Amino acid sequence: MALREQIRASLAARERLEIPPGPVPSAVLIPLFLKDGACHILFTKRAENLTHHRGEVSFPGGVFQPEDGDMLQTALRETSEEVGIVPEDVEILGVIDDFLSIHNYLVTPYVGFVATGHRLRINPAEIERIIEVPLSFLLTPGIFHLRDWSWQGRTLALYCVDYEGDRIWGLTAAMLKQFIEIISDMVSKVH
Repeated sequence: MALREQIRASLAARERLEIPPGPVPSAVLIPLFLKDGACHILFTKRAENLTHHRGEVSFPGGVFQPEDGDMLQTALRETSEEVGIVPEDVEILGVIDDFLSIHNYLVTPYVGFVATGHRLRINPAEIERIIEVPLSFLLTPGIFHLRDWSWQGRTLALYCVDYEGDRIWGLTAAMLKQFIEIISDMVSKVH
């Protein structure tokens, strides 16, 4: 069974946690792609001039717009706007649990496989650069660690992972960690 189908099966085999509506609805895409024959995950480094989350490493995504119709369309539209990957080039493999951000966003993360030969077109108003992390690196045991982060007088313990000078942390790291946990048993049996 191909890696793509194994990931699809792993995502489908679990019951997904959905958070009731209320917070600001938004969605992200966890984009998987092949590079030099190995599976990678695409992240964006957000531009420094943004009002929110400037300079942070994240998945492409954003806030639901009524014309989207559903959260999947939000994730695909935002991915296209931010990095130029068009919806037709994304095969959705599944969805992980909803996440609630400290800024009152209800985030639905979709997992998608991007067609080989896709062309990136970075939107410099939103994205500084692309970060491509090998899936094999993210499957390394103990790669995620907790760091304290102070916010509005509280100290929060947040997951993070460092890759070649970039830190993936907070909500993005929490989503990534869940995805890796879901697929790690399946992938470890393959490799």
